Amino acid sequence: MEYVCKTSSPLGELTLVSDGQNLTGLWMEKEKYYSFKEPVQEQELPLFEEAKRWLESYFSGEKPNVALPLAPRGSAFRQTVWRILGDIPYGETVTYGEIAAQIGREENRRVSAQAVGGAVGHNPISILIPCHRVVGADGSLTGYAGGIDKKVMLLTLEKAPMERFYIPTRGTAL
Repeated sequence: MEYVCKTSSPLGELTLVSDGQNLTGLWMEKEKYYSFKEPVQEQELPLFEEAKRWLESYFSGEKPNVALPLAPRGSAFRQTVWRILGDIPYGETVTYGEIAAQIGREENRRVSAQAVGGAVGHNPISILIPCHRVVGADGSLTGYAGGIDKKVMLLTLEKAPMERFYIPTRGTAL
């Protein structure tokens, strides 16, 4: 059984999902890869209250210092990428290529930036597993399943150096 709770945020409504012990999902409205196991039951859990407090702290511009129990579901490769995402410091960014190179070093094999991009895009626990902190090698803000506008908002909230980035479809700096 999966448990679901909805909460509002500056990004719009968020859907929190739990297996009863861990968060297994956090999706924004109209997110590209929105999915979770059925059946689901809408229910308030202490974990959801904790997650809401974390999100309130985050959206107020603070760096939350509470670690929530997360259990994203995915392949071993995706788990590796999501673990690396979790290590990206607040307000900092890395490139898809840097993540690919890190996995290559750790596993002694070649990994493409495109494969990393696929795993980043399918991150089931947005914001908490900070996939918004991954950018193109040329500074392009690409590949955010919640929408580039939300990626910009999250990076701005974290005071990331936005002058280094641009949105490819606009072709202009931020």
